[in-house]
Amino acid sequence: MIDFGRMPVQRRLDAALERLDATFRGMTARPDEHNCECHWGSAEELALLKVPDVELDPDLLRRTWQASDWADSPSVIRRILPQFAAALVGGLVDDFDIEEAGRAIARGRWEQGPAEEAAAVQEFLHAWWAHTLADPGPAVPVYLVLALCAEATATLAPWLGTWEAAAHTVADQHLMEAVTQWEYDLRGEDQLPWTSWRDEDEEAAMRTELAVWLARHAPARLRAHGASEELLHHVRLLGLAEADRWDDPHWNDCTY
Repeated sequence: MIDFGRMPVQRRLDAALERLDATFRGMTARPDEHNCECHWGSAEELALLKVPDVELDPDLLRRTWQASDWADSPSVIRRILPQFAAALVGGLVDDFDIEEAGRAIARGRWEQGPAEEAAAVQEFLHAWWAHTLADPGPAVPVYLVLALCAEATATLAPWLGTWEAAAHTVADQHLMEAVTQWEYDLRGEDQLPWTSWRDEDEEAAMRTELAVWLARHAPARLRAHGASEELLHHVRLLGLAEADRWDDPHWNDCTY
């Protein structure tokens, strides 16, 4: 059995994309699948989803994964998944849409499918995440890839675990960028720093998990990377209960 986790990150990602292509090759939307011509697209475009392995133009691909009203969303997502994954890795999906892209992958219900399909999707996400952490200039910023992976899998633990284990300068630089993007929302609004489709309890649990992880694991790495004392205090506040944050002398440094 191939140990994908031991491959160099570029080779691992290439292999994961090839595996997706092989696993989902030949899949189509259901013969009776339909959508609104006025809002989604033409009958000719819909027909393309019922033909296997025909590449869609970028606009049709976008409209297809963004639509959430398919009669059988898993079949539609499986039909486009190899091309969709390649577009994500290539930075061809707008940053603004990345969170929704994660939810589109989740609509494919990949974890409920055959074991071979579930393993291929899981390995793609892990390979892309590992590659992004190691890339000093990734096509999609780390903080957006994490949001996508969290939305696609309904969990943060494996992604944070990989980041924790990636003890190198590039991963630390990404951590600095992510903290700068996230800490305002996490500290001041008690919400995830991305839009989630989870219910309130699930979102609150994920927010707490991210905040606690950052408070525990980020300071030493940020300090070594030259973070300001102000930013370090902001990260420290993430580990405090809400009332304790308000009473902390450094809370006054925060502007809302």
